[in-house]
Amino acid sequence: MRLTIERSALLKALNHVQSVVERRNTIPILSNVLMSAQGDSLRLTATDLDIEISEGAPAEVERAGETTAPANYLYDFVRKLPDGAAVRFDASGDDPRLFISAGKARLHLPILPAGDFPSMPSDGFETRFEIEPTELGRLIDKTRFAISTEETRYYLNGIFFHTLDSGGVKLRAVATDGHRLALAETAAPAGAQGMPGVIVPRKTINELKRLLDDAADMVEIAVSSQKIRFALGEAVLTSKLIDGSFPEYARVIPKANAKKLKVDNKAFSEAVDRVATVSAERSRSVRLALEKDKVTLTVNNPDAGVATEDLAADYGADAMEIGFNARYLLDVAQQIEGEEALFELADSGSPTLVRDEADENALYVLMPLRV
Repeated sequence: MRLTIERSALLKALNHVQSVVERRNTIPILSNVLMSAQGDSLRLTATDLDIEISEGAPAEVERAGETTAPANYLYDFVRKLPDGAAVRFDASGDDPRLFISAGKARLHLPILPAGDFPSMPSDGFETRFEIEPTELGRLIDKTRFAISTEETRYYLNGIFFHTLDSGGVKLRAVATDGHRLALAETAAPAGAQGMPGVIVPRKTINELKRLLDDAADMVEIAVSSQKIRFALGEAVLTSKLIDGSFPEYARVIPKANAKKLKVDNKAFSEAVDRVATVSAERSRSVRLALEKDKVTLTVNNPDAGVATEDLAADYGADAMEIGFNARYLLDVAQQIEGEEALFELADSGSPTLVRDEADENALYVLMPLRV
């Protein structure tokens, strides 16, 4: 294999694929990136056996071929090269090293046979459709903060994507960790109807979001009962799905919370952040005392002190007190696009529904704390 490639094109592709590689690997080949040179492009592929990312970049290929090299060393070296540098790769069959040069910089890296690199099958996808990258990114941004990190309930360690007929077919994304729930939906793209409900793992979601940040064209999605594939221009991400049943989340979404609290979202989040300064590290609890046209936020921590702040609000129901995790309140506030956040409450022990009046296709549920 022999080729020359422009540093920025190489770095962009490397940046996308190398993040999949686990720093500590018991299988040496998984620490490497597969480099395949053919025609007028170099394709890079990395995998952790659950996720595979592949991306092509234009290159001047003198001799086609493929090999594998350590992903982290290759990425760090290319990252430190000056802008505009031409990077040359040379690997011959009898030398167990990859020779890399750029200007006066030289690097030799050990290689492993490309034939040993594992590949993820790309067949068996029953459902295929396309979606705007901004719309897919919105579904992810509105929900991924609520993904559980508790490994014992592995079926909550991702976003649940599915379609449903609700005044037109919708593509819906849901995430929950048992203490909060985030839901966002959009009109289902053509071809998505009847798609199986799938749980896309947290790591896949994070890698996909990195690709979406650089995407300009439509995202092609292919889904099977076990895998999902996203094609974004020259980049292709294939991932195994979480093998489990997502809970019946609709049962925890309140339907008849009659008490309405409307607050300025920016002022509310800033007030929560201020009073949470003295909150206990474990519970992060903040108490909301609601009365006519006012909400009082209080944190009482015997070890650190008491913080309180009054905030003007639109509230006309009976006075009540309810507690929440401050971090959860702030996470939801970050998703609100409008100036005001609408809280729909029942009592101090029941789930609270939070809506964004600027986005009717998203909602959030918060479980209260005892304070």
